[in-house]
Formats: sequence, C-alpha cells, structure tokens
Amino acid sequence: MKNYLSISAIALTAALAANAAFADIKVGSIFDLTGGLNIYGIQQGNALDLAVASINANGGVLGEQIEVVSYDSQSKLSKYTQFANTSVLRDGISAMFAGLTSSSREAIRPVFREANIPYFYPSLYEGGACDRQTFVTGSSASQQLEPLIKWAVQEYGPNIYIMAPDYNFGTISAHWVHEYAKQNGGAVVGEDFLALSVTDYAPTIQKIQQSKPDFVVALPVGANQTGFLEQFAAAGLKENIGIVSSNYGSGNQQVVVSPAAGEGLIASAGYFQHVDNPTNVAFVAEWVAAYGDDTPIVSVAVDTWNAVHAWAAAAESAGSAEPDAVIAALEGGISFEAPNGTVTMEPSSHHLRQNIYIVRGNADHAFDTVQVIEAAAPSYENQVCDLVSNPDVAKHFTPESN
Repeated sequence: MKNYLSISAIALTAALAANAAFADIKVGSIFDLTGGLNIYGIQQGNALDLAVASINANGGVLGEQIEVVSYDSQSKLSKYTQFANTSVLRDGISAMFAGLTSSSREAIRPVFREANIPYFYPSLYEGGACDRQTFVTGSSASQQLEPLIKWAVQEYGPNIYIMAPDYNFGTISAHWVHEYAKQNGGAVVGEDFLALSVTDYAPTIQKIQQSKPDFVVALPVGANQTGFLEQFAAAGLKENIGIVSSNYGSGNQQVVVSPAAGEGLIASAGYFQHVDNPTNVAFVAEWVAAYGDDTPIVSVAVDTWNAVHAWAAAAESAGSAEPDAVIAALEGGISFEAPNGTVTMEPSSHHLRQNIYIVRGNADHAFDTVQVIEAAAPSYENQVCDLVSNPDVAKHFTPESN
C-alpha cells in the first residue's frame, strides 16, 4: 500500500501548490488512513484529494480555492470524536467529509449538527440516518439489499442463512434480509452474529450445513471477511449453496481471495470500477494518473468523490458556502453525472438516488455485471425521514424504532 501523504501530494501538487496562499474555503476530512480500516480510508482520502484538486484546477468554488484540513482517525472511534470537535472549534471548516463505520458516523453526527456544519457520510451502510446537517452519499440497505435478495431468491431458492458482524451494520442489515425475504417469498432458516475478532468460522460453517440454505447472505467486515469466504469454499459448500453480499468488494476482498473462494460470489454496490460511462472513464484515468493502477477503486472512493462534488455544486448553486445556504441548495435536489451514473440528492432524506450494480466475481479477481438497478431510491429513508417538513428531526431510524 502506498504512503498516504506521498500519493496525496501527487494529486494536489499541480492544482493546489500555486494557490495555497489564496485558499479561502476550508473543508475537513476524517478518515481511517492507518489501522485496520485503512484499506477503505486511504481510498476515501485519495478520492477527496482528487475531487478537490480537480475543482480547484477548474476555478474552485465561487472563485475561491478549497483547502482541506485532514485528520487520520487511526481506525479508532475516540479519534473521530476528538478530531470532529477540533475541526469545529479551531479549523473554521465549511463542510466535513468523514467516516466509514456506522459507529464513527453516529459518534460525530451530533457534533456537526450542533455546529450547523454540513456533514457528508461517504459509505454504504445499514440505513436510517436522518439529520438536517447529515448527507449520505453511500448506498443504504434499502438500495442494495432489496434488489440483491430478490435476485438471489429467484436464482438460488427461498431458504436463506445470514452471517453478519455483531453490531448495528450487521444486525440492522439482517433485519432487512428478513424483511426482503418475506417480500420475495423467501425465509431465513438460520443466522449467526459474530464479533469482528473472529477468525475461525468452523462453528458457523457447521450451522450452515445443518440449516441447508439455498444461499448465504455474508456481511462480515474487514480483513476477516476473506477468511470466512476461504473456509466456506474449502468446506465444499459453494457447490450447492450460493453466497451473496452487500459489502464484498467494498475493500477489494476480491483481489486477495483465491479464485476458488471468489469466483461466482454475488455482490451489490453503488459502484464497481468496470462501470462503463464517460464520467467513470475520465474519473478512472485521473485516478490512475494520480495513484497508479495497482489497486482497484472501491465504492467508498466514489461515494467520497460524489460527496465533494455535491457540496461544491450546492455552494455554487446557492452562491455561498455558508452552511444554511448549502443545505438549502442540497435540498433543492442537486443532480449530476458521477462515476457510477446519474446521482440525485433526495431533498427529504438527504440520501442519494443512484444506480446499484449486482455483479458476479470472476476468475480474474474482478467482477462482471449481472444486473443494473437504475436510479435506485433510498426507499426506507424517504419513508421515515422528511427533513424538509421536519428539519428538527435528528435520529437514526431502525426498523424497531419506527
């Protein structure tokens, strides 16, 4: 993995160095640049730098250059809270781009709400965040899991086993698997919620064998995910049981797993690098020029790129980078062509309407597209979160809390 500071310098030097003294608009970032989650955080940081460099090279925002005040959370939740407060009290930022895990989002969301600073959460997640100052550019469960479960029930059969991490991403996502199974004539025949530290999946594999599902919804997080997939394949389960995931590939797991484990695995996300449209072709070319092509671009990188461009477009539309003006412009339905297709900010829920891609792992450690769901709406968030009518709502909605 390349050093973050050196690759950031490559992206920023041409566009920012000559103008650094004139940078007038500050934005903040907090990403997991080191530690166990850096496979995601480095790409988020790189995407933010690339977006800012591109915007600055084209005149900046409202004729002013953007300056990034960045922090490394070191994959520690406590650092998120510390740096969020520092960014508000000391740095004078106009917007914040931060977070990967749901726990990091929930730790800092109240800080930016109180400070009335637009906060962009650029990561796929379990859904339900509702807050006037928060804007989600990653895909939610209602966008990813609904079409994935429908496809899998039709392809493999109705019986489902869930394997997920034992925290809100896993447990809330599992609820949605139950819900979408019912909607599509399926049923959950077993489930297992495991600590992130687990590396021996033999007990889970035994439970799966006993439950005899048609397919497994696998939602483990981080490097341990590859361990489960390898053990699942080694046990011979792939011959008779399908496996699908809404977060496989989000950290380039397809690159490190063996073809025996990864080939044929079904994933869904808002972006994969092979997406074919002119904006993505240009984006990938800029990325490769700045960072090389050693590592495929993951969805959270595009989520971050989209977040920066959504903020910049809103400021330009509003004629101001002041928070209330930007929020009002975002609620006007900002829309633009992104690497993953057309994206549109939903005024009521502050989530992006965007394409969702269902893909199949191939023998070359990459993916082939199976189905494209165009302009997928964040249906659950639109149902429970109406910030235009109720701007004072600040809640993480979950199925149990409705």
